[in-house]
Amino acid sequence: MAGVETLIRDLRLRRGRERRGLAIAEGVRLVEEALRADIVLRLAAVSPALEATPRGTALKASLATAGVPLTEFDDRALAGLSDTEHPQGVIAVIEPPAWDLDALPAGPGDVVVVLDGVQDPGNVGAIARTALALGASGLIALKGTAELTNPKVLRGSMGALFRLPAVSATDAECLAWAARAGAALWVTDSTGERPGGQRLTAPVALVLGNEGAGIRPAIERAAARRLAIPLQGGVDSLNVSVAAGILLYEVKRDA
Repeated sequence: MAGVETLIRDLRLRRGRERRGLAIAEGVRLVEEALRADIVLRLAAVSPALEATPRGTALKASLATAGVPLTEFDDRALAGLSDTEHPQGVIAVIEPPAWDLDALPAGPGDVVVVLDGVQDPGNVGAIARTALALGASGLIALKGTAELTNPKVLRGSMGALFRLPAVSATDAECLAWAARAGAALWVTDSTGERPGGQRLTAPVALVLGNEGAGIRPAIERAAARRLAIPLQGGVDSLNVSVAAGILLYEVKRDA
C-alpha cells in the first residue's frame, strides 16, 4: 500500500510523470473511459466509496475482470491522495497514449487544433473534449500550454485525450510538421475575418492563443489566414475553450 501511495503522490508532479511515463486517471467516469479506450492501467487504488453506487460497483468488477491490480484504501486515506473535492473512491495509474506529429491525420478537410500557451488545465481539457466531439483530427500543445498528462487536463477532457491524437511540440517542430503535411496555419486574431466560407481543400492547423498574450511571433508570421469571432460591443474576448468550439464548428462545417 505504501508503494502505491508513493507512486500516486509522485504522479501528481510533472517531473514524476515525465520520469515514469505514467499518469493518473481519477474518478469513475475517467477510469471507465480509460478502460473503453484500451488504455493500459498499471493499477488502481480503490476505497469503499467506489461501491456506494451500482456504477461504481460495476467499475470495480470491470477493473478486476481486466486484470488491473487493485489496492484497497479506506475512504479517508484515498481522499488524502485525491486531487478532487469529492473523491469517488478510485484513482488509476495509467500509461498515457503516445503519439507523434506524423501520426496526426492531415488530409483535405482535416483540422488539427494547435494550443499556443493555453495555460489553464481546465481550458486545455475542455478544448480536447470539444475537438474530439466536433471532428478535429488531433491536437498540438506548444510550449507554455498546460501539460497534456496533468490530472486536471485529463479530467477536463472527460477521456477525449485517450482517443484524440495529441502531441506536445516546439514551435519549430510544429512548423516543420505543417510544411510536411501541407497544412495551412489559421490563427485567431481580433482583426481577422469571420470563420467559415472557405472550402477545406487541404489540412488546416487552427491555432488558439493565450487569452492575454495572443499568438507567438513565429506562428503568427506563418499564418495563411486570420480568424475572428464577431462580438457585441463592450465584450473584448471569449474564454479560449468557448472560442475553440465556435471556430471548430464553423471551420469543420466547410470540410
